[in-house]
Amino acid sequence: MAQEAWSDLENEAIVADYFAMLAAELADRPYSKAAHRRALQPLLAGRSEAAIEFKHQNISAVLMGLGAPRIAGYLPAQNFQAALAGPVNHWLERHPDFAAPATGTAAAGVSEVAPLPFDTPPTLRNEPAPAFAEKLRAIALRFDVAARDDRNRSLGRAGEERVLAHERETLRRAGRHDLARRIVWVSQERGDGAGYDIASFTPEGAERLIEVKTTNGAWDRTPFHISANELRVADERRADWRLVRVFNFARSPRAFELRPPLSAHVALTATSFRADFG
Repeated sequence: MAQEAWSDLENEAIVADYFAMLAAELADRPYSKAAHRRALQPLLAGRSEAAIEFKHQNISAVLMGLGAPRIAGYLPAQNFQAALAGPVNHWLERHPDFAAPATGTAAAGVSEVAPLPFDTPPTLRNEPAPAFAEKLRAIALRFDVAARDDRNRSLGRAGEERVLAHERETLRRAGRHDLARRIVWVSQERGDGAGYDIASFTPEGAERLIEVKTTNGAWDRTPFHISANELRVADERRADWRLVRVFNFARSPRAFELRPPLSAHVALTATSFRADFG
């Protein structure tokens, strides 16, 4: 006989428990999954440990779609229940500072910071997105993860700071200390209107105009917002402009780089319109 569907109270309880474990994991504090399951069972109408484990894997999958970090030991369930997306997203909305990044150290230039690991962009791997990725994408679009990350100023600043440190260290290791000293954090020193965040250089001295987009989660296909001005500058300065996509920021940041035209890599969807009286 099939067990009854999970109630709202059960979903809220297991989501809160999952985030308690995730917070401990992100802070490198030890915790016991078995102890958490035992404490949780009285709140879950007699659910088995296997059912609880599978629910945790469902939550991991939803978090991937929401562009958020997940518990490393709970691999995302491929056939996850999309209905869990609401309770998980609601928890994140009530805790906007969860997994908030630290800033102020990576760009200081006082000590060496290792360059970021760069991956091949998803669109250049010659492999189609699996059905699982399509389910994740549906969640990302439903809850507008791109807009949430765009509003997250501390995450955006931290991502830029990490890429700034990467650019400086890359030039130093190439023996171009002179160019490393000339890099400008444009978005902080001159404002957001330039169409890029960092003005850097290649070791040969060519300009690199870098727009940074950052997300906490490990899924490299998480959607992101890009402004009309950024697209315009990308088109006008195709030889110099680059988009650096930083992901998995909450744990171990990685990145990939996209070159214009962006339409060759991503589907660009208009999300707002200007309304003029005239």
